[in-house]
Amino acid sequence: MRKALVCGAGGFIGGHLVKKLKKEGYWVRGVDIKEHEFAPKAADEFLLLDLRKPENCRAALSLEDGKFDEVYQLAADMGGMGFISVAECEVLHNNALINIYMTHTAAEMGVPRYFFSSSVCVYRDMQPGELALTEDDATPANPDNEYGWEKLYAERVAMAYGQRYGMKVRIARFENCYGPEGTWRGGREKAPAAICRKVAEAEDGGTIEVWGDGTAIRNYTYVDDMVEGIYMLMQSDLEGPVNIGGDEYVTVAELVKTVIEVSGKRINVKYVPGPVGVHARNFSKARSRSLGWRAKVSLKEGIGYTYPWIEAQVKAQRARERESKM
Repeated sequence: MRKALVCGAGGFIGGHLVKKLKKEGYWVRGVDIKEHEFAPKAADEFLLLDLRKPENCRAALSLEDGKFDEVYQLAADMGGMGFISVAECEVLHNNALINIYMTHTAAEMGVPRYFFSSSVCVYRDMQPGELALTEDDATPANPDNEYGWEKLYAERVAMAYGQRYGMKVRIARFENCYGPEGTWRGGREKAPAAICRKVAEAEDGGTIEVWGDGTAIRNYTYVDDMVEGIYMLMQSDLEGPVNIGGDEYVTVAELVKTVIEVSGKRINVKYVPGPVGVHARNFSKARSRSLGWRAKVSLKEGIGYTYPWIEAQVKAQRARERESKM
């Protein structure tokens, strides 16, 4: 039985990745600074560890009998634009420590295959209509935010250690991922979850506020497609960063419209000032397509899975609040 370590298993994508690996027959240890809020028992073993400390990275990687076949490093201090636009120092400090210590310790302990979750935030701002950027276009570097700068540096760290120690490193640059069992409130949620929550909380005929003017262009990748891409990349011989995302680019306004349609409500939208991020995204998927991978879930279908789950969370939260007042 192959053994895998998932760092960041208490998070959204990490939690889904644990379940994917279990389906593939792995023994899985999950590690995070917190337990998964919605799927706490998915891994065979779960360790609460702060990976900003080198001794905890060693503890995460240690097995009584041998070593891990694969390590998936998804642990990060991150969130949506509402978080990363105001937490630059925390992002740079915490994520740099996690990635330096985890990469160093994994290489030193002889891990054969190492996955690093990067982000399309490593790329510069784009304008609507620009030609797709390839993985090589991340340099000369000009990321839009500090999260992107740290990810770009961490990629170099992973590749350097891979070359010196003979560790097979695989790097995925994620586009916006969404789906059930993710953060949906509190300031760290991504745009699809935030819009689903706002619509779920609104009365029929009510109004929701959305940051920006609705024209920013994004790709939203459903979580099942994302973890399938991670797994296929990890099993491959494809070296260097790989863009993982679908082909369906939409404006924020189109995302909002899709959520409202799925909800079945009549909702008015008021666009207000707020952190939006880059104007547009458009990335080549040629490298991920060479794996035979392609996103299968459309935005409408994915929101159809995600909105009912978030709506249920909103109703459950309201019920708890009512009970606390009794």
